[in-house]
Amino acid sequence: MVYIDQLGRKIELWNVPQRIISLVPSQTELLVSLGLIDSIVGVTKFCVHPVSIRSQRINVGGTKKVNFNKIKKLNPDIILCNKEENTKEIVERLQSKYPVHVSDIYSVSEALEMIKQYGAIFDKKIEANRLISNIKIQKVSFDNFVLNKSKKRVAYFIWRNPWMVAGKNTFVDYMLNLNGFVNVFGNEDRYPEISEEKLNEIENLDMILLSSEPFPFSEKHIEEIKTIVPNTRVVLVDGEYFSWYGSRLIYAFSYFRTLH
Repeated sequence: MVYIDQLGRKIELWNVPQRIISLVPSQTELLVSLGLIDSIVGVTKFCVHPVSIRSQRINVGGTKKVNFNKIKKLNPDIILCNKEENTKEIVERLQSKYPVHVSDIYSVSEALEMIKQYGAIFDKKIEANRLISNIKIQKVSFDNFVLNKSKKRVAYFIWRNPWMVAGKNTFVDYMLNLNGFVNVFGNEDRYPEISEEKLNEIENLDMILLSSEPFPFSEKHIEEIKTIVPNTRVVLVDGEYFSWYGSRLIYAFSYFRTLH
């Protein structure tokens, strides 16, 4: 069978893959949700859901740097990557030896398309369709919930030293908009660095969101930010609900309600 991934690349598979390596944490969790845990042979050190997965499967490295020798020994039938999470160099080197599926996701609809593709590739169409249906139901309910909520102007921080925020062309920005938030850095590309002076120049900033990942912001950073913008509300948020685009979407909308 020939499949087309989200970059428009052709993937040729003779059989349903039985040995899967996932180089994307959210996609690892998705595989488990689809009932494929027994087919997973390799994961990254950042694959933390379910919590036992790293101790039960071979750790092949990170998302930006992998151990190619470990991957070779695992003899995978397919490797799952993501355009943002993994480097072009990793994908190109792996695809010369193995079937590689690359996801490219900036919206819920694209996330659902990936789930649909996995359902087809791994012969889990029933499970994939059930998951897609549940996510759609949750999203429609949340869309109605935020419909008449006031538009809050927010900044979403992902890193410290230097300060970095989420800008446009990111899944995080999409999720902020879905919440009815106005991303004050939504005109800047990807993940720009910002100075304290630039942050002070933002007018009518209602809220600063400090993400739990990739930088692990904590309570002490709330006070640090408040020394820069003392009159702005600062909130710690679970970054997985803003940036994980697999089965975690099932729980994201309930979490988002707590932010309103």
